[in-house]
Amino acid sequence: MNKHIKKISNYAVVGSMSALVIASLTGCGDNPQENKPAEQPASSAIKKEGATVTIQESINKDTNKSTYKIIDEVPSVTTRVILKDANGTERILSQAEIDKLVKEEEKKVENGTSALTKNPEEVKDSGGLGLAGTLMASMAAGMVGSMLMNKLMNNQNYQQNRRTSYSSPSTYSRSQSSFAKARARNSAIGSSKRATTSSSSTRRSGFGSSRSTSSRSSFGG
Repeated sequence: MNKHIKKISNYAVVGSMSALVIASLTGCGDNPQENKPAEQPASSAIKKEGATVTIQESINKDTNKSTYKIIDEVPSVTTRVILKDANGTERILSQAEIDKLVKEEEKKVENGTSALTKNPEEVKDSGGLGLAGTLMASMAAGMVGSMLMNKLMNNQNYQQNRRTSYSSPSTYSRSQSSFAKARARNSAIGSSKRATTSSSSTRRSGFGSSRSTSSRSSFGG
């Protein structure tokens, strides 16, 4: 009778251990899928930086048409587009106005009529990029028209036209410098936060380890 009981007991132990091993293997198989980072959308390739952009309108005396240039551009938490008309009046473009400009320019890019993708000399002779094109040449472009920017990012003509959309080379350089400093500052802040988090985790881990060792030492004594 005792032999039968021992056999049944042994089978129960083996069965429990098998179930534990299977559960562990199943858990190991599931973790990589759970921890796998979500696939990033294609638009994440565009650097989305907030910017306050001021665009100056001028009237071409020969053609009597408006031309536009970026006269100031600085990093900001939110994106604002300030239009200064030929009379000197300033106003902030509404989101509806911006969306309309971006949509119109995107259609031009798709059908090949956008000044953004034309030869820079041709663009200069025709009077420039226009308001929508100038907006899409600014640092705000990634925020207000990321889909359009994905279509333009590898276009060489766009890169050249972008430089000439500023009122002067110094304005362009000043803008690039201010955004580079902002990125460096944000990167430093991020590194500092990560270091603080890591230090806190290490202290907590060390405290727990010391506490555990102390407990084992007392128990053993």
